[in-house]
Amino acid sequence: MIDLHMHSIFSDGSCTPEELVEEARCLNLSAISLTDHDTIKGIDRFLKAANTTKVRPIPGVEISAEYPSGEMHILGYFIDPNHSKLNEKLEWIRSGRESRNQEILDKLNQLGLTLAWDEVSSFAGDEVVGRPHFAQALMARGYVSTKKEAFNKYLATGKPACAQRRQLSPEASLEVIRDAGGVPVLAHPFTVRLDPENFRQCLSDLCDQGLGGLEVYYSEHNEERVKIYLPYAKEFNLAPSGGSDFHGAMSPGIKMGHGFGSLEVPDELLGELESRSCSN
Repeated sequence: MIDLHMHSIFSDGSCTPEELVEEARCLNLSAISLTDHDTIKGIDRFLKAANTTKVRPIPGVEISAEYPSGEMHILGYFIDPNHSKLNEKLEWIRSGRESRNQEILDKLNQLGLTLAWDEVSSFAGDEVVGRPHFAQALMARGYVSTKKEAFNKYLATGKPACAQRRQLSPEASLEVIRDAGGVPVLAHPFTVRLDPENFRQCLSDLCDQGLGGLEVYYSEHNEERVKIYLPYAKEFNLAPSGGSDFHGAMSPGIKMGHGFGSLEVPDELLGELESRSCSN
């Protein structure tokens, strides 16, 4: 079994790259991919930690692409973490986080949800501050009871404390992943929030721009959703992929390799994904 979607302290997860590898080893996973949001700063530690185990480490990234409906995230697998263009693009994205975080803080305070920057950053530690840390600060103050409530009321796209971030276009995201030798995969496709006709057109457009795979198996994909997305993968000649989107304590209901309990991503998917990478 494999898990090709997880996050570390270098984006919005609670585990170090070493802890992710150790957990995968204990679960007897054959391969995992570290796919931090808009950064590959944890990849070197991830690869080094896996060298002493039987777990195969797949260098990855998750890029949040600009899209008019919902949220579009594009995973990149088998990337070269030392690729200069990829590092430049990711640094450009991350450099906009500071102004975005200040805007979120200002909006929350204007809503009467008093928070200080030190409160929010204290939950991040050495991590990059992101929306999950704002959610934790809101919970600590008693403004909300859960992370989900914080996002649903204030932090999710379209909610009153949401702030736009720097994003690449889908085409640019696909291009930079391929330039870095990787294979781009559309993550959790339901989040683009399109009806079947428009989703099919979206996939067609992305395929024309270099999309190589579709995340069919995912923690929030029940059996019915898997049955929906597998035919799309076949229709557009996309490699099926899958992962838990594990964040550790940041999303305590999701377990590595198992999602909410029933997720199983078949080992054989990895070979097809790897065959689509531009490094082959």
